[in-house]
Order: sequence, then structure tokens, then C-alpha cells
Amino acid sequence: MLLETSVFAVTLVGMEGVAYLMHKHLMHGSLWVLHESHHRPRHNAWFERNDLFGILFAIPSIVLIYAGTHGHPMALAIGLGMTAYGLAYFVFHDVIVHRRVRHSWAPKGAYLRRIVRAHLIHHKTLTREGA
Repeated sequence: MLLETSVFAVTLVGMEGVAYLMHKHLMHGSLWVLHESHHRPRHNAWFERNDLFGILFAIPSIVLIYAGTHGHPMALAIGLGMTAYGLAYFVFHDVIVHRRVRHSWAPKGAYLRRIVRAHLIHHKTLTREGA
């Protein structure tokens, strides 16, 4: 149980590096055609092409969780770690930063406010280069 918990925690933290690399090299690279919608002004659209990444990134988690419930506990720990990261990412990125879910909460800590501000600066660039 301690090993699985450790693998879950390492996966959860390690996904930030994976997300950074995916964003830099795929989203602002060959898959810009999907991600570009996220750098354009939203006009009350419920769905943007960039949302397809959430579906694509969920597939490995689903497969790992399935394998984990069928005799491979390490796969379950990894799949749950990936899913937990995805949930945290959604809450921070889509709810807190981009306010795709209506709320009145604002980040209170200086560090969190700086991260939000940095992300919004990233979105001022409308091309895939220089962001």
C-alpha cells in the first residue's frame, strides 16, 4: 500500500513536467491547430477545439485505471495519479484562471496570483511562437 501511495504521489507531481513538455512541444507545435482556439478570445462558446486535449489525455488514465482494477495495482496508482493531476489542472486552469465555471472566488496568496498573471500573459501571444 505504501508503494502504491508513493507511485500515486510521484505520478501526480511528475505530471506537471509532462504537461509542460506536452504544452511546449505538441500544443505549440504540431497540434497548434487544436490549441490555437485556446489563445483566441472566447465568445461564450461552451466548447473549444483545445478541449479535445482533455479527452485525449484522459485515455491513458482510463486504460491504466482499468488495468489496475484487473490485477495491476501499479497501473491503478499511476492512472489515479494522472487523473488527480487532471482534476487539479482543470480546477486551476479552467475554473480559477479562465473562469469557464462561474464563481466569485479569487486567489488570495501572492504566489497563486503571480501564477495566474503569468498564465494570462502567456495568452496575450496569439501565435504559437514566443508564448
